[in-house]
Amino acid sequence: MEYITLFFSALVDLSNAMAPYILFGLIFAGFLHELVPDSIVKNHLGKNSILSVIKATIFGIPLPVCSCGVIPLATSIKKSGASNGSTLSFLISTPITGIDSMLATYGMFGWVFTIYRVITSMIISIIAGILSNIYAHEEKEETVQKKPAFSMAAPTNNASVMNFSAVATTSNEEACSEGSCCSGENCNDKKSCMVKSAFSYAFTTLLKDIASPLLVGLLVGALITVAVPDNLSEILIKYNWLSYIIVIAIAIPMYVCATASLPIAAGLMLAGVSPGAAFVFLSAGPATNTVTIGVVKKMLGTRTLYIYLGTIIIGSIVFGLGLDYLFRDVNVKELVHMDEHAGLIAWASTFILWGFVLYYVVKPYFFKDKECSDGSCCTA
Repeated sequence: MEYITLFFSALVDLSNAMAPYILFGLIFAGFLHELVPDSIVKNHLGKNSILSVIKATIFGIPLPVCSCGVIPLATSIKKSGASNGSTLSFLISTPITGIDSMLATYGMFGWVFTIYRVITSMIISIIAGILSNIYAHEEKEETVQKKPAFSMAAPTNNASVMNFSAVATTSNEEACSEGSCCSGENCNDKKSCMVKSAFSYAFTTLLKDIASPLLVGLLVGALITVAVPDNLSEILIKYNWLSYIIVIAIAIPMYVCATASLPIAAGLMLAGVSPGAAFVFLSAGPATNTVTIGVVKKMLGTRTLYIYLGTIIIGSIVFGLGLDYLFRDVNVKELVHMDEHAGLIAWASTFILWGFVLYYVVKPYFFKDKECSDGSCCTA
């Protein structure tokens, strides 16, 4: 009974520490989604250059997209003509950070940890993109030479029109599914429509995507806080390199979004694991998973896959060691900001966040999805 009480106490503390920043980040992400068209991202990433890689990294950092949600967006960018390096850097930087994750990181670990996380993710993404442009570009040329000749039968104009129509229809359906206002009949005021769409995207599309991993992250984080034996913490503290290896082995195949990885990292640190090892999980966890690994190999090639994994593993470990050096004289547990006397805003945010999370997790088991049930205003 004592362990159950400690578990729920740790769960509440984690929720109170993160919930206000997650909700604010979701709202900010919703407005960012409405104000920044996807075309702006796609039109700047086509060149096989360092500048294109840097642009892709910068574009990807604030976008509130998780490690699986970034796959269709990266695929779209690649099909639009983006280079291997640009696509890879975007694929790495986007899931590691995100406005909601950055705000939650600040709320739990402070501004130094947050800035360090953003800067290092940029460096890892840029290095991976540049290496991909240098080495994977040759692989791309070899693949092109091996392709069979094109068929002499050229497509007709009607087929082109049909294809364009299909793409347009798909784009409209995607816009509707994201909660945007697709019809002027439903929204007389554009500003109110934008606000409605922003909140719809934040609390339906985006929060629905991260609900399950966020729930798992909070539960695992609380479990680690109370269940890790003291002797294991002592071993990991004494042999820091061992904690790095364990965290890398867990983080690479595991699916966890940037926001949901925070309570797990907090649990590791409260259990005595070094900040560097926790950072490795925050960096490698969101950037990789078994699904993304398969997509990278198929879309960008085997050589790019090696660059992708190698850069993330080496970069995460190197910057993790750097973080340990930076916080060498700081008590690990003092880095995690857990207010024992949470205020009204924290409790209200926790209640709202858990309400949405439980709703989205439980809903598939009791309710059948209906068309436009995600809150979009494009229904007739």
